[in-house]
Amino acid sequence: MNNKIKLSILDLAIVADNTTVNQTLNQTTTLAQFCEKLGFERFWMAEHHNMEHIASSATSVMLSYVGSKTEKIRVGSGGVMLPNHSPLVIAEQFGTLESLFPGRVDLGLGRAPGTDGETAMAIRSDFYAQSQQFPRNVSLLQQYLSADNSSSKVRAFPGEGLSIPIWILGSSTESAALAAAYGLPYAFAGHFAPKMMYDAFKFYTENYRPSPENPEPYTMACVNAIAAETTEEAEFLSTSLYQNFLNIIRNTRQPMQAPDLEVLYGMNDIERFHVEQMLNCSFIGDAQKITEELKGFINKTQVNEIMITSQIYDFDKRLQSTEIMQKVMQNINNDR
Repeated sequence: MNNKIKLSILDLAIVADNTTVNQTLNQTTTLAQFCEKLGFERFWMAEHHNMEHIASSATSVMLSYVGSKTEKIRVGSGGVMLPNHSPLVIAEQFGTLESLFPGRVDLGLGRAPGTDGETAMAIRSDFYAQSQQFPRNVSLLQQYLSADNSSSKVRAFPGEGLSIPIWILGSSTESAALAAAYGLPYAFAGHFAPKMMYDAFKFYTENYRPSPENPEPYTMACVNAIAAETTEEAEFLSTSLYQNFLNIIRNTRQPMQAPDLEVLYGMNDIERFHVEQMLNCSFIGDAQKITEELKGFINKTQVNEIMITSQIYDFDKRLQSTEIMQKVMQNINNDR
């Protein structure tokens, strides 16, 4: 049994206050190429809407571009918010991606809208009804991608008969139950909603029903990671992340802002509680500190894969952090 922990990355394409959308998306491509050279397993992007400073709303379009600029790294959605879409259209989109980049495409599916309620209704007027049909629509998507669908009147071209791994994404035991029942790999959104992570992983592994494609359960934890040469520097860089979450709580959405230690002292007790809850699964520090903390996390969760996301204002510092994380995981795997 291979007990090596794979390392992957989630890019939210967050626009900083000193960059344009064009520059941000070019940085996304540079980051993907950098991660490919470092040996990362996969590069995922997430679907968000009506968020002025997140540039990944047209997720499949960006994945097509990133795929064309890389050669080996897997590209995928983390995730596509399925209630926003027709399962047939998603089958066609990701069938097209798989046809362009054979053996490199992942399809991660989520139930949430990736936005506010009003925007969700603007995307799809029956969003809330469709969110209740999430398990059914996952099955329908699987059907469109299967070779067995060749006799149906409605078929997905490209898509039908292609081997595209489907993942269930979530932040609760409800998503864990669906992934377990369908025999699908499960990714948990620990980078912003870690509260139920341990319970969700436990439920998933204990109730997993093997499928032909996935005879064993497979878990991935998405976590915040900000690494630097010193822990002091990493903690300073992390204040941009703190500001992003604080702005969400205050509903004062802004571009990513430069690090500023003052943010740590400007929160009231309620704000601090909520920010710390959301950032509870974050690895911030130098290589030694993160190695020790990540080892403990892996031992406790027994995850198969770690996916990092790093909201760092300075792009060069983000690349440096990414490289440190690769070395950290390499050392952890060498000790396993």
